[in-house]
Amino acid sequence: MKVGYARVSTIDQNEERQIRSLQENGAEEIFIDKKSGKNTDRIKLKEMLNFIRKGDVVIVSEFSRLARNTKDLLEITESITAKGATFKSLKESIDTSSPAGKLMLTVIGGIATFEREILLERQREGIAIAKEKGKYKNLKKRYQKI
Repeated sequence: MKVGYARVSTIDQNEERQIRSLQENGAEEIFIDKKSGKNTDRIKLKEMLNFIRKGDVVIVSEFSRLARNTKDLLEITESITAKGATFKSLKESIDTSSPAGKLMLTVIGGIATFEREILLERQREGIAIAKEKGKYKNLKKRYQKI
């Protein structure tokens, strides 16, 4: 069975693009989380990992939907493999049913983690400069519920 997993970071974001991609690639069951991927404490992720069986293929539109860092990505894919299932990421064309696919998962996962850390570093630097100039607006305060 092909099992899809989709994730968006907030309830306001739309997961339709991911769902359509998963369905077009044969996903028969799709689990959807609306929570940040910065950790693995996600209800639908846990449900999906409990649901899969030997021979299943877990499909994601891109592996950043499954995990935001290499450590979590590798731990989750190890959980999938331990159940006798394989992992496939559509955007990166990674399929862990082969040794080469497993290698590419590790390499590209490391690069993605590096890119994310660099992006956050640049963001912090930009915020610090904006604060120095008195131009920083904290968006979290702007969107807090009253």
